[in-house]
Amino acid sequence: MAQKVMGIVGGSGLYELEGLTAIKEVEITTPFGKPSGVYVTGKLGDLSLVFLPRHGAGHTIPPHEINYRANIYGFKKLGVQQLLSFSAVGSMKEEIKPGEVVVVDQFVDRTRTRPSSFFENGCVAHVSFADPVCPALRKILVQSGEICGIKIHNGGTYVCIEGPQFSTRAESLLYRSWNVDVIGMTNLPEARLAREAELCYGTAALVTDFDCWRTHDSSVDAAEVLSVMRQNINRAKDMIKEVISHIASIQSCSCSSALKHAVVTQNEVMSQEARQKLSLFLNKYQGVLS
Repeated sequence: MAQKVMGIVGGSGLYELEGLTAIKEVEITTPFGKPSGVYVTGKLGDLSLVFLPRHGAGHTIPPHEINYRANIYGFKKLGVQQLLSFSAVGSMKEEIKPGEVVVVDQFVDRTRTRPSSFFENGCVAHVSFADPVCPALRKILVQSGEICGIKIHNGGTYVCIEGPQFSTRAESLLYRSWNVDVIGMTNLPEARLAREAELCYGTAALVTDFDCWRTHDSSVDAAEVLSVMRQNINRAKDMIKEVISHIASIQSCSCSSALKHAVVTQNEVMSQEARQKLSLFLNKYQGVLS
């Protein structure tokens, strides 16, 4: 049986886990460009972990400039099977308060400029994405948060905006009318690409603010978000350690075979460029590449 490898994308402080051993930095090259930085690998018990701060060391990369394809490709190349995302979000509902965590199960896309597929230039694939989050991984995230005594919201819709600016008040009120639960700038491109890469993907959305829909509040600013996010780091670390103790229970799910019937380009007309760029994903399927 292949060794379990879990990936974590989020703040750089997340890899400072007590008990983490064999820590090293790994630089990955990809056919889609450079990832956000070096990957930090280590072991916690029998589980191998791979960490990447999505905004780069020192938070230098804005949401719309993150190379999501390179990031996910690097996780895949390092053998990751389950990918956990930890990110700051704004709450769109009174009952979801700063300091709490929403384990997201749906997304709405409001981005405009981000490549969100590996399949291009001579190869077409249509993966199923009706349920964009791995149900097995999401269940473990919910249970782990509850065991850690964190206020967890089981399920919720994340509206992913382009950024890097926060929403206008009119936009925030529009999203509220759609009955979304949280708002952020990063997780939907990750979820789309993780599905194409056949990775189980789960999101722990760490609530930092109420966005700007509450007209009696001052508007959200970066200093407020970062302050609460720093407080949320310990909650995220607690969840990671608890998830690790349950991750072995995921034996198989449909995420790991998302591409099996998704590629529609005939093998004989697939471009050589596509063959080379996508071999990491498609070589497991006999007859797809030759």
